[in-house]
Amino acid sequence: MSVQYNTKTINNINIFYREAGDKKNPTILLLHGFPSSSHMFRNLINELMDDYHIVAPDYPGFGNSDQPGIDEYEYTFDNLALLIYQFIEELKVEKFSLYVHDYGAPIGFRLATKYPERIQAIITQNGNAYEEGLLSTWDPVRTYWENPIEENKIPLKGLLTAEFTKYQYMNGTRNPNKISPDSWKLDQTALDRPGNEEIQLALMYDYRNNVKQYPDWQEFFRTYQPSTLVIWGKNDMFFGPEGALAFHKDLKDCDVHLLNTGHFPLEEEVETSAYLIKQFLRERLS
Repeated sequence: MSVQYNTKTINNINIFYREAGDKKNPTILLLHGFPSSSHMFRNLINELMDDYHIVAPDYPGFGNSDQPGIDEYEYTFDNLALLIYQFIEELKVEKFSLYVHDYGAPIGFRLATKYPERIQAIITQNGNAYEEGLLSTWDPVRTYWENPIEENKIPLKGLLTAEFTKYQYMNGTRNPNKISPDSWKLDQTALDRPGNEEIQLALMYDYRNNVKQYPDWQEFFRTYQPSTLVIWGKNDMFFGPEGALAFHKDLKDCDVHLLNTGHFPLEEEVETSAYLIKQFLRERLS
């Protein structure tokens, strides 16, 4: 069994995705974060594909998917969620477990709240849904939300540099020398494409609307009680462990694990993550 690298055209946008495993098995939809792509799941897919059908798309402007200009496509989390919904419709994925990381959380939780009957379980790995999870690293972004002038945009451009991309991967890890440079260099290649800076700044500004939707997502948790596995890099510079523990407030079947690593747990804790995912889903989907 091997990973397939495919493309689906959705609304004239070519969406690249990785797919693996038998389609007769339960599906896991893997939604990546910033500034990454489905490449972040390369090792996790290998760990899970014998037992599950895995689908991992790249969003427009990320990874190997098309990058329409901001004059052609409105880069908002609402639109990304709609596109991913259309994508899974094209693949005829009826029910699935949802794995979310970072930007994948506001995309995935929009899908879950709109189509709760399709969600079999939720796995959140540093995918935030609570105010208490937002650390002070967000302060420059919050300033831009409140006053989106050019002066307040300048600090955000620093989040798109090669130095900061590498820092995101290395910060909070136990063994920095074990983190492959391939990941941040591949991410930076996408960030450095002409026009991508404007796309990323548009999404950073739109992120304020994700925070406004936190109460809706929490109401979804309370109402539908999806079985939820929380596997959190507790040293994450963006989303603190309080954000992981907060899921306990609204969910009865909620299993929280705080791992001693940073923002990208799969770079250092892929075996632990895969073990926890397989154990959790085996008990809930049988």
